[in-house]
Amino acid sequence: MTTSLNGMRVAILVTDGFEQIEMTSPKAALEKEGATVVLASEQAGQVQGFNHDTKADHFLVDQTFDTIDAHDFDAVLLPGGVQNSDHIRLLPAAQKFVQAIQQQNKPLAVICHGAWLLISAGLVKGRTLTSWPSLQDDIRNAGGKWVDQEVVSDGNWTSSRKPDDLPAFNKAVIKAIATYKDSSVRGTEDENATGLAAG
Repeated sequence: MTTSLNGMRVAILVTDGFEQIEMTSPKAALEKEGATVVLASEQAGQVQGFNHDTKADHFLVDQTFDTIDAHDFDAVLLPGGVQNSDHIRLLPAAQKFVQAIQQQNKPLAVICHGAWLLISAGLVKGRTLTSWPSLQDDIRNAGGKWVDQEVVSDGNWTSSRKPDDLPAFNKAVIKAIATYKDSSVRGTEDENATGLAAG
């Protein structure tokens, strides 16, 4: 299996106050492998990144939450940042997008405080994941299993705790999307072969 992500489209969901490195590092890693990455936010224009509790850079928003469609993407990535994660979890359009990604069993990657959106979207029950340690009670109360590991893979989910985990997180996310791409291609070929055989 190649790690090439050519043709894969990944949505990164953020609002003002996201942890900047948790967006820029995975974005660069995904683009290096050939993926198209779309930065989506609540409003058009620019979104404000943070370095912990300090304002950092602004980034252009590619699409807004009310215009993105999960069918147009192969995966979603949720950076952390307390301000971002506390706000985005309350937005119905963001909740609906991750719910749709999950319904389609596409790769879902989350780091740090980003899991708050998954909790509010009602997706955590029965899942095993990690996060920033202060979210562990929230995850358990939502019916999930919290573990303290650098990176956790559970089905179509990949999760990590903090910026220090990014090297392992990025590698795992690329592998997850590459596996999804590989299985999607094979599935299409199998369907075509079945159709030809039936014909």
